[in-house]
This record gives sequence, structure tokens and C-alpha cells, in this order.
Amino acid sequence: MKTLFALVAACCGLLATAPVSACSFEQPAQARAESCNRLLARSINFGNMLDHAREGMAGPALRDEFIALTAQAGFTAIRLPIRWDAQAAHKPPYTIDPEFFSRIDGVVKLSLAQGLAIVLDMHHYTAMMSEPDAERARFLGLWKQVAEHYRDAPATVIFEVLNEPNAKLTQAKWNDALAAVLPVIRASNPHRTLIVGGSEWNNRKMLETLALPKDDRNLIATFHYYEPMAVTHQGAEWVSGAAAWAGTTWRGRPSELRELREAFDAVAEWARREQRPVYLGEFGAYSKADAASRIAWTRAVREHAEARGFAWAYWELAAGFGVLEPRALTWRQPLLSTLLPAAPR
Repeated sequence: MKTLFALVAACCGLLATAPVSACSFEQPAQARAESCNRLLARSINFGNMLDHAREGMAGPALRDEFIALTAQAGFTAIRLPIRWDAQAAHKPPYTIDPEFFSRIDGVVKLSLAQGLAIVLDMHHYTAMMSEPDAERARFLGLWKQVAEHYRDAPATVIFEVLNEPNAKLTQAKWNDALAAVLPVIRASNPHRTLIVGGSEWNNRKMLETLALPKDDRNLIATFHYYEPMAVTHQGAEWVSGAAAWAGTTWRGRPSELRELREAFDAVAEWARREQRPVYLGEFGAYSKADAASRIAWTRAVREHAEARGFAWAYWELAAGFGVLEPRALTWRQPLLSTLLPAAPR
């Protein structure tokens, strides 16, 4: 992959020709994490595309046009959820399907060509959540392959170690797994910026007990925010009891804004104390919420994130939360303008 990524990065000015402030391997580790996080400032999740057992089984297949439209709209980066474990063998060395690697390579190449940073996120790894001890060796084996495969990619290709640790992958077990996997990744990517969040579905409160190595300053901390769930997940078919939330509204009332402000202030205080950049890796309201609530909630979350210097990634592009109509390739303009107030109309 060295030739591919070297050529793409060179033609797009993403390697040594990039300014030192723009996410470069030439920067010191802390500065690199901070500048790479700035490139993630306005990200969009390409969710429900490559993060299930088969592409397109839970949403649209990923089209090349999605990438070009994302760049043209003014987003700065793509967070690409990938279900690596569904494309890999179950016995050592846990070989990932070469054709799947090629598919991801194509998305990375097109994203770089459009000037977008890209986060390669290990997503929906359900076996790691339900059997973390039994699955540990496979988790490490998958990351060894992914890391080695992209070792020559430019600094604007960022790895997210695991999406939403939950269930039996408790914070203690996740801290233990993290301590094991980081050296595996660092063996081939000593200067790559990595994204790490806490357990309980990347809950903001778990940042307090997330064990990040003090001597690795090239890390971005992440959390996800869907509070209150009765607003953001009302009518969600995959959430037990969500039908009962139908009709719940959110208008940015003082009490609603206070909850949001206090939540984000706590994250900002943790980040200040730990000197870690922060990526709000997911936020969004499902399409079954009323339009006014979706717009008000999304605007408030974005504004509160930006006010504290958090990069953000809206969930998601073109499925149930989507800002793009995937067949007509047209933006849902009220939602797009809420995320990107200066977006072209």
C-alpha cells in the first residue's frame, strides 16, 4: 500500500508539503494530536454502510459520490465505521479478506483525493463486547493487520481503536485490552494519531477512569452524546421501549440547555486537566423525532461542542439519521444548514 498512499498524499499535498500545523508526522506528538483533531472539526459518519456483515444490509452501499458531496458541502473529515471482524478468519492469524481491504483502500484513496481526513473506526465488534477475554487475541490480530496495512498512509488517516466498548467489556477490562493493543498498533505506526473512548458506549462519564498512557501524547479522546435518549432515539426499532418515547420534544428550554452545558463542561474540564484533545465522535437524532426537535437539539449540541473546542462527527450521512438523501443525492437542507451554517444552498 505504500505506493498507493504515497502517490495520493503527494498529489494532494498531504505529506511533507503540508504545513506543520495541518496534521503532520513532523510535529511533536501533542501538537500532532491537536492539529489532527482540528482536521476532524466538522466530520460526518458514513454509518450503516461498511459496519455490518455485508455492505448495504442496514443502509445504502457506499457510493463514490457520497465522498465528493461530503467535501463539497464543507465537511472536513469522514468517520468510517468498519466491521473488520466480520471480514476476517476466526483462527490465527485472523486473516482479513484481501478484497475487503481493497474496498476500504478505495474509500481512503477517494477521501484523501477530496482533501478529507478519514477515521478508520473498528465498529460493531460484538464478540469483543460479549466475550472480551476469549476474543482478545483476535482483537489484537485484527489491529496488527490493519495497522501494518496502513502504515504508509499519511497522517490524515487516523485510527479509532474500538467503537463503544460495552456489556462485558467493562471499563476495567477495556483498560486492560487497551494496554495490550496500543503497543501492537504502535509497532508499525509509532506516529499515527489514535482515537480512544471509554466504556458504556463511549459514555462521557467514563473518561474519568479511562487509562490512557501518560507517555503517549498522540491520542484523541472521544465520547458519544445522544442525551436524552427519549428525544434522539424515539421510535428506534433497535432500542427496547423506544416506541413509548414517540412525540418527545426538545426545544432548547433552559433546563434542557443546562443539562447539555453541564455534560459538556465536565468533558471540557477533564480534557483541560488531562491535556487531551476531544472528538465528539457521534451525535444525532433519529428521523422519527419531529423536525423542530431534531434541528434544535442538533444545533445546540454542535454549538456547545464548538464552544469548547471539541471536534465533532454527526451520525450519520444517509440512513435513519441521515443528512443526505442517498438515491437523489440531495441534501436535507435544514439539517445540513444546522450542521454547516455556511454550507452551499
